[in-house]
Amino acid sequence: MNDRRSGRERRTLSRNAVKLEMAWEGMSGRRNGTVSDLSEAGCFVLSGGDVSDGETVRLFLPLADGMKIEFAGTVANHVFEVGFAVRFRNLTQAQKNIIFNLIAFPLPQ
Repeated sequence: MNDRRSGRERRTLSRNAVKLEMAWEGMSGRRNGTVSDLSEAGCFVLSGGDVSDGETVRLFLPLADGMKIEFAGTVANHVFEVGFAVRFRNLTQAQKNIIFNLIAFPLPQ
């Protein structure tokens, strides 16, 4: 069995530890999860929902005012019943700014 944690680092940007309660939607429906790390390129979602590598997902990340913003991404890899890594697709400058702010100014828990 191949250990996904070993080997060459594939990320081009470092990820930042966060704890964001959020929702996501894929082929299996809408689920809740927690973003545990985040960068401008992608994130890792802790969730027991079923996904497949290469699947398109929609992430709904929280904003400070209680609203949510939608991000589209592709599942880069997954670990059954643990979570999955998402590579963001086609981010706007506004979405990049929101990610920067979520990293720099974490939302209160």
